[in-house]
Amino acid sequence: MPETHDPEAGRPDVVGAALLAAAIAAIAYPLLEGHSQGWPAWVWMVLAAGLAGLVALGLLEERRQHARLAPLLRTPLLRIPAFSAGLVVQFAFSAGLQGFFLTFAVWLQTGMAFSALGAGLTALAFSVGSFALAPAAVPLAERHGRLVLSSGGLLMALGVVGVVAGAGQVGQASDPWPIVPGLVVAGVGLSLLVIPLVNVVLAAAPHQAAGGAGGMFSTAQQLGGALGVAIVGSVFFTHLDGHSYTASFEQRPGGDRAVPGRRRAVACAAAHGGR
Repeated sequence: MPETHDPEAGRPDVVGAALLAAAIAAIAYPLLEGHSQGWPAWVWMVLAAGLAGLVALGLLEERRQHARLAPLLRTPLLRIPAFSAGLVVQFAFSAGLQGFFLTFAVWLQTGMAFSALGAGLTALAFSVGSFALAPAAVPLAERHGRLVLSSGGLLMALGVVGVVAGAGQVGQASDPWPIVPGLVVAGVGLSLLVIPLVNVVLAAAPHQAAGGAGGMFSTAQQLGGALGVAIVGSVFFTHLDGHSYTASFEQRPGGDRAVPGRRRAVACAAAHGGR
């Protein structure tokens, strides 16, 4: 990687970093705790404050683009279509992937009585798929452009549909094979989407802004993952109140009624999965 240097770089934006961290916490915490608390008014107030904090940070950083203080968010980069679109894709991908694997782990271990080792070996099928085309992902993207990224996203979606379709055939503490093909296909899609995505996003940014662009890309990944765990987890556990684990994982009505007293075990599993 060639060395890059921004001649107008200033001091680190400590206030902006603190505001960003506080806003993210104010958005994620209510989503994580809202269901267990019964969605009281303070949850929505804190959530609104977090969203307002992000808006305020964006306005503040826009005014600091020409100040001696280095902006935490390089808002001019958002005016570059390829860069801004890549951030949205990275955010959505991280939210969906981490939210999915949280519910996937809880469903396998708590709902289907898989051991931690058994659940991990089952999820390994996803990694196998991602390794399969990883070496060819960048050459394919260079040859066929964004079509490769779109194909990767489509394969991931089809793979998840395959996992959900096979979930009802998984045996109690055994026989994960009905969901393995879907995991492999989703893993192949990940390699075609995520590996070239980094190149597309950072190539659209000016060389002198490479550091700031990489930081924004990483922030989109972390923020998307945190909100994905919070939002998808909340939907899953809310549905679990009146349905079986498999019905909640598939997000379909019906199924066995949830057994009273499960909430504590589920919350514990969610906490471990979230970490």
